[in-house]
Amino acid sequence: MPHTLGELRVEIDAVDRQLLQLLNRRAALANEVGEIKRAEGSPVFRPEREAQVINNLEQANPGPLKNANVATIWREIMSACRALEAPQRVAYLGPAGTFSEQAAVHFFGSSIEHVPCVSLDEVFQAATAGTADFGVVPVENNSEGVVTRVLDLLLQSPVHIIGETSLLVRHHLLRTENSTAGIEVVLAHPQALAQCQNWLNKHLPNAERRAVSSNAEGARLAAGHAGWAAIASERAGSTFGLHVAAHAIQDDPFNRTRFAVICLPQVLEAPQASGRDCVSLVVSVPNRPGAVHDILVPLKQHGVSMTRFESRPARSGQWEYYFFIDVAGHPSQPHVAAALADLRALCAFYKVLGTYPVGD
Repeated sequence: MPHTLGELRVEIDAVDRQLLQLLNRRAALANEVGEIKRAEGSPVFRPEREAQVINNLEQANPGPLKNANVATIWREIMSACRALEAPQRVAYLGPAGTFSEQAAVHFFGSSIEHVPCVSLDEVFQAATAGTADFGVVPVENNSEGVVTRVLDLLLQSPVHIIGETSLLVRHHLLRTENSTAGIEVVLAHPQALAQCQNWLNKHLPNAERRAVSSNAEGARLAAGHAGWAAIASERAGSTFGLHVAAHAIQDDPFNRTRFAVICLPQVLEAPQASGRDCVSLVVSVPNRPGAVHDILVPLKQHGVSMTRFESRPARSGQWEYYFFIDVAGHPSQPHVAAALADLRALCAFYKVLGTYPVGD
């Protein structure tokens, strides 16, 4: 006999109480783990451990919950448990409402101490100086390519990458009026302006396009001018009380941005192998014929897959370049270690930017 609505609600309430008891039991166990970590001097946050927990749960998930929802739920559970030990201070490009803030919450969960910064340089400075434990910075967009300033900062800074995450980015046109009529200025981060240029050319060809430090900063400024509009997230619109005058104006419907999570090695050493890992490097080679080809040979010989290859001028005045390379695997794997050793021997400059679990 089918249950009535009232009976189902009673049963749901009973399950909720069971869940609450189990979550508090998990929190108590996490507290015990925290005490052991403090005695050992171990870090609170272990990205490879959390990646393994989520991966194991996804493999064991019988449904009907989707794996993406399971991952989101458990990130929040682990974030709340971590906060009982010590909430992570996380720096990102602010103000409130940016995609960088969204990426920080997506990676760490919402139980963090927010450290919004006015520029990408300041995010790196916060992570380096200890103002924040971690920083979250955009690395590349699938339509506009790499964020070159972040590559330059990774090269210069003592921080390393310990994690990554990606977001499906939806850009909306926000303003004080629920209309696109009369817009004189459109404000956004240069990357967002580039990602929406076809829509802007068609619908707002005469509006000035003004670059600002972040999309959320553009939303903040647009809130004070009736003739201005911003390209930003719905979250930014809610934060600054703006209407969504046009939804999802990005040119690529599958627009994604990848973010790197950075910190000093003394805050967190390179994560151990999780089973799905990546090593990010920057190298340079002597300026001679075939030098770039030669650095790829060790990867092929040892069966290591290269997942990204970018070049940046070395600014030496000699037409020399740095090469940013991502390879699949972890240095604890013998074939990866052998490939990296052979590669290093060929390089005039070699720096590991980070070893970390592959993000979602």
